[in-house]
Amino acid sequence: MRHARAALIALAAALALVGCGRGTEPPAVAPEPTSIPEATSAPPPAVAPGFPSEIVPVKLVGGLDQPVFVTHAGDGSGRLFVVEKTGRIRILRDGKVEPKPFLDISGQVSDGSEQGLLGLAFSPTFEADGYFYVDYTDRDGDTVVARYHAAGDAADRSRPKALLTIDQPYANHNGGMIAFGPDGMLYVGMGDGGSAGDPQGHAQNPKSLLGKLLRIDVSAAKPTPEVAALGLRNPWRFSFDRETGEVWIGDVGQGDWEEIDYMPAGDAQVTNFGWNRFEGSRAYRADSKQTEGFEMPVAEYGHDLGRSVTGGYVYRGTELPVLDGMYLYADFVSGRVWGLRWPQPPRSSSPAPDVRQLADTDLLIASFGEDEAGVLYLCDLNGAVYRVEAR
Repeated sequence: MRHARAALIALAAALALVGCGRGTEPPAVAPEPTSIPEATSAPPPAVAPGFPSEIVPVKLVGGLDQPVFVTHAGDGSGRLFVVEKTGRIRILRDGKVEPKPFLDISGQVSDGSEQGLLGLAFSPTFEADGYFYVDYTDRDGDTVVARYHAAGDAADRSRPKALLTIDQPYANHNGGMIAFGPDGMLYVGMGDGGSAGDPQGHAQNPKSLLGKLLRIDVSAAKPTPEVAALGLRNPWRFSFDRETGEVWIGDVGQGDWEEIDYMPAGDAQVTNFGWNRFEGSRAYRADSKQTEGFEMPVAEYGHDLGRSVTGGYVYRGTELPVLDGMYLYADFVSGRVWGLRWPQPPRSSSPAPDVRQLADTDLLIASFGEDEAGVLYLCDLNGAVYRVEAR
């Protein structure tokens, strides 16, 4: 299965949806302080109680143009909506791609590097109001979060409402995930603005919207973004546990470590996940000798196992009971998929989570997604969507 990996990694680099590696970014400037626990990327055992023996991606459909996200509308229609990086949203119905796009804004989107149409979220009351929201980079490379209206299988492109526009100093680390939380707010993942090492200091600057998890009250006449979390490098994919409301974030690393971050449900405090003081649980800067005030990742892995984390979902479907309550995530470059279980309720004082590798694929896993029933899917940037099964 691994013989085609070299070609896939080359393609991954060309498409640039990966964390910046050693060849393009400077190394960390600080030695490891002895006060910070040693992290490890040693592969865990393959199987443990409560884990399936493996995750099996079953191809649902191919022929797509760089799919980066898949989701549902919550309207009982059974439709899946696939976001193509180049600027279109496609409808999957009964395992087939509808010929006409749900939305085509390819003329408004810059899709080089890590840019493009990157996120989609349907209003929690979509069935009644027809609203949905997209996150994309415009022709100038800046982030736009906009609202559209849809009726049936077609969106109205004539009257979008831009809720948020954020200048992007570089072409990478755009974030792009958007999702409604249990509080009815729209959450927006923003990268640190790009380049290497957050040279403009956005992630730790509370006045900057970059390097943050933002939330927006979409019902306000003039939505104003609030900061829910800071200290993020590139939170490419995050999700809410649909049962508990807890937040799980896959934050793409710099030259050494990929991380999974966690926020309790309804947390009123602004969480600081540490970038660019820390990369994972390791100091990145010379002045980062203590972790006090920073929330360390709940899981991490080194670049011997992968180079660009793809955050996933806590499984809450009914078809695969062995996965119930398990958080699944992957690596875009290596194609590995992991499952994480944590003692409930998960807190920073809890024992370390139990993590197991569940698949080693040749897929470029750009995103997970779920349908209305909680079935999980994978987007392969090469052009396919897979249904997640287990055995």
